Amino acid sequence: MTGPLGVPAFRRLWIAGFVSEIGDWVLLVALPVYVYQRTGSAAATATTFVVALLPSLALSPLAGVLADRWDRRKLMLLVSLAQAVTLLPLLTGDLVLVNVVTAVQAGLAALFEPAKNALLPTLVPRDQVPAANGLVGLNANLARLVGASLGGLLLGYAGLSGVVLADVASFLLAAALLATLGTRDAVREAGKPAWRAWLDGLREIRGPLRPMVGVVALMATGQGLFVVLFVVFVTERLGGGAAEVGLLRGVQAVGGLLGGLLVGALARRLPPGRLLGVSLVGFAVVAAVGWNGPRVTTALAFYLAVFVVVGVPGVIAGAGMMSVLQLHASDEVRGRVMATFVSLFDGGQALGMVLAGALTPVVGLSALLNVQAALYLTAGVLALAALDLRRPRVTVRARGSSPDA
Repeated sequence: MTGPLGVPAFRRLWIAGFVSEIGDWVLLVALPVYVYQRTGSAAATATTFVVALLPSLALSPLAGVLADRWDRRKLMLLVSLAQAVTLLPLLTGDLVLVNVVTAVQAGLAALFEPAKNALLPTLVPRDQVPAANGLVGLNANLARLVGASLGGLLLGYAGLSGVVLADVASFLLAAALLATLGTRDAVREAGKPAWRAWLDGLREIRGPLRPMVGVVALMATGQGLFVVLFVVFVTERLGGGAAEVGLLRGVQAVGGLLGGLLVGALARRLPPGRLLGVSLVGFAVVAAVGWNGPRVTTALAFYLAVFVVVGVPGVIAGAGMMSVLQLHASDEVRGRVMATFVSLFDGGQALGMVLAGALTPVVGLSALLNVQAALYLTAGVLALAALDLRRPRVTVRARGSSPDA
């Protein structure tokens, strides 16, 4: 086996991520549908998502510091176990507990993601980082294909309890796989106070990474609009229910699979910044076609095709974004850089969700969906115009871990 999957440690991380993300997608699709079915309110659905983002915004700075100071592999294992346990209160079905558990899950995820993203480039050679991120994107879309479809089906046929138990099982299995990674990632010395260490990570964003602040903020706001409005779009414009929401959200993964397979080849021809910009422009064009489609047809087959196609640039954009960030941050502060951009992305998503809930009754669903496409288009143009990222200014190297671990 060649490429990133030829590295045993990366391969195990990749499989663990796949299992965990299946559970994530089951919950991500099922919970908003559950809230919308119980309340009939787009604002209540938006509130659930905003509640999920607030802990991440608060904890991301600390998460980045922990990812740079602690054993990243052990941190991911402990977080996965905690995620499994804290899902159990959802078995009551209480709407208040839905928001509480969602917030706790978001806080734990805020600890997990910077550690994972900081660990990845230490497991593979630098020239394989874009391909590794493409495989992570392919992995995520396989999980979306399975998990999103299961989310709608489980909610429809087994209720919220079935959704929760499936998610718990996925976290436990992911934890078992993460345990096989070992704990050889070096523990960093504490040194400075946490707040000062976090500021060191912010300083890393100066220079080549500065344009990424605008790109990520625009992407995130568009994503926030999408997360809330997608459910409303499918139910109101297409006349669908839980199964249709899950199916249409899940089929994006079919295109994502193709996108993940293409990333390695495209990354050999395009620098990460250009890869990001081109894919965002493509995403915006396809999204605009889909949102305006009901003017012509509401046939499910048409939207299945649209959401398959939109998955291709979606996963390529994700791989481009992650590669830009990973290749331009030194290992000593990479966790903090990743956490800072996670916080920025979550803040942009929260803004988009609030706007979706507040403005849908005022300006209408169609107008906001077109704004979402325009935000991605603007992000793509900015990436193409402002990112000069052909030569990473730092060398990515393993610290305390071996590629064949």
